[in-house]
Amino acid sequence: MNALSTVRNAPARAAVRLQTMRAATGDEGMTTAEYAVGTVAACGFSGVLYKVITSDAVLGLLRDVIGKAFQLSF
Repeated sequence: MNALSTVRNAPARAAVRLQTMRAATGDEGMTTAEYAVGTVAACGFSGVLYKVITSDAVLGLLRDVIGKAFQLSF
């Protein structure tokens, strides 16, 4: 098979491969409502994580760990 015929047949082969993949899976992906719920959940989780990371207790622990790491002697 020469390169020109390979290039000419590529769109047809890709279409057949795509149809085969679509037929093989029963899941069509997330719907718009699922995307919205997932986005809201991710935003909520990131807000909670931000509050935890920036809390005084966690910042103090990080300062202690970094301070002890610099005090180690090798």
